Amino acid sequence: MRAMILWLMMAVPVAAEGERAGEFDYFVLSLSWSPNWCALEGDARDSIQCDPGEDHGWILHGLWPQFERGYPSYCNTAARNPSRAVTAQMSDIMGTPGLAFHQWKKHGRCTGLDATDYYALSREAYGRITRPEVFRKLAEPIRLPASVVEEAFLRDNPGLSADGITITCRNNHIQEARICLARDLTPRRCGADVLRDCTATGALFTPIR
Repeated sequence: MRAMILWLMMAVPVAAEGERAGEFDYFVLSLSWSPNWCALEGDARDSIQCDPGEDHGWILHGLWPQFERGYPSYCNTAARNPSRAVTAQMSDIMGTPGLAFHQWKKHGRCTGLDATDYYALSREAYGRITRPEVFRKLAEPIRLPASVVEEAFLRDNPGLSADGITITCRNNHIQEARICLARDLTPRRCGADVLRDCTATGALFTPIR
């Protein structure tokens, strides 16, 4: 029984809380396909992110400090929380100021940066990855293997490798593309607990509104 418990602990990603800011190994850049999030959750919340006039595709869910196994969260830091004006400035790539603030609280505090520099680094990381235009051209919902989404990112980002990106699903919808970056934002291999691709062969991908 003890051996089984130890195995389960090693198999499940570990989320810790309250670690010291600045102590981590690499980043996960998480990109969320906004139309799918809206269909699953955002519409029910009446989120401004889901307004058709916003034209969101791959938004920045967050830039997450990561350990080789597990990740820090809600770290202790003397850095001040961002103002509403600062979080609002991230809405163009994060969808809402609320998401920007949540990402700072849970993940940004762990970088050792202040909020302004964390958002600047997040924007830089987002800008370094080419989001495949093919998905913006969809006119109708389609079902496809998650591997097709990964292949599109690899094709449009020659510096990425298959062990440096993972595609996640939720309720049989394509959810996120998670890309692993070194602390200097260069691509690197993901930790074993991150590199877990969705195995769905017919996950739903809905078009931009």
